[in-house]
Amino acid sequence: MALTLSKKAQAVKPSSTLSITAKAKELREKGIDVVGFGAGEPDFNTPDNICEAAIRAIQNGFTKYTPASGTLELKKAVCDKFEKFNGISYQPDQIVISNGGKHSLTNIFQAILNPGDEVIIPAPYWLSYPEIVKLADGVPVFIRAEKEQNYKVTAEQIDAACTGKTKAFILNSPNNPSGMIYTREELEAIAKVAVKRDIYVVSDEIYENLVYDKEKQVSIASLNDEIYRRTITCSGLAKSYSMTGWRIGYTGSSKEIAKVMGSVQSHQTSNPNSIAQKAAYEALTGSQDSVCAMNQEFNNRRDYMYERVSEIKYISALKPQGAFYLFVDISEILDKEYKGAKVGDVTNLAKLLIEEYNVAVIPCVDFGFCDHIRLSYAISMDQIKKGLDRIEDFTNKLV
Repeated sequence: MALTLSKKAQAVKPSSTLSITAKAKELREKGIDVVGFGAGEPDFNTPDNICEAAIRAIQNGFTKYTPASGTLELKKAVCDKFEKFNGISYQPDQIVISNGGKHSLTNIFQAILNPGDEVIIPAPYWLSYPEIVKLADGVPVFIRAEKEQNYKVTAEQIDAACTGKTKAFILNSPNNPSGMIYTREELEAIAKVAVKRDIYVVSDEIYENLVYDKEKQVSIASLNDEIYRRTITCSGLAKSYSMTGWRIGYTGSSKEIAKVMGSVQSHQTSNPNSIAQKAAYEALTGSQDSVCAMNQEFNNRRDYMYERVSEIKYISALKPQGAFYLFVDISEILDKEYKGAKVGDVTNLAKLLIEEYNVAVIPCVDFGFCDHIRLSYAISMDQIKKGLDRIEDFTNKLV
């Protein structure tokens, strides 16, 4: 019998965001001036107080194994944060600290899914959701939120998508890639469906601190006891504290789910990095001034990018309420011609922009929208201006 690789693993799609980012980095290393709008991470350094806490951890010898699901100290800090920020009451044995938000989601679906279980995923969606579900032997079921719906699905759509095999619904608010936020009223309607259908809600709130204007991010688990019992709330330190490389995520759930997730994690990765856990504790319990400062800068960049994109021919976007992305409708471009050839599709558009204009954008085919791109404003204002100038130059040459 010939040796073969896992069919399930081979079916996993590579991350287009990572490949675009890698391409931009490769060009920069060749000395090419590339503007990369693909960044899913803040361009700020991790705040000094957090870095200093990590240094102290090393100096004090806090470099050994910790409990698999995280230190009690950090779990208590997460509980306090959930209570004060999200209005959700969790105990430490309901918390699992993981190796980043993506790892938390992997733990969740490993814990709740059996082969063939369906997970409803609203489009636009973060491209890793369906792959993580499939790796846990689940079946992604997509429902689409149109631009006219502010890229948010309705409770009625979720209800209509439910079958006897539905196990969970993924809620991402603020959303990647759209930046849209579900209102309390919308969440209350979704919660009623989840309770009626008796399904889990996996609430990914990783961008919860990045909310602008007078918008308010509401955690669905805070609404009532019925939805609380069915919700797994997932967040982390990466985006809000500019700690993408530190790899600390966390979940709040029922004790039963937390116990299963902790067991899975104990065999797959052991504990999260001990030093990063000390840094995470400082992030959650120390000064939040840096979070506020980063939020204000993101807000300034958002305003500028939205206004500029609104002025560029053939493209449009809704103003994001949170996160740090602009979800840009480029459907008008696809039938246009560039240098005598039809643009055709969003993948070719991204190829033209990076090869001829040194601008890296994320084509959103893998986010469930084949006529949109994602532009990140987690880059400097100078880079944003330069990149949008180049995109405008490109659109001016379309016929």
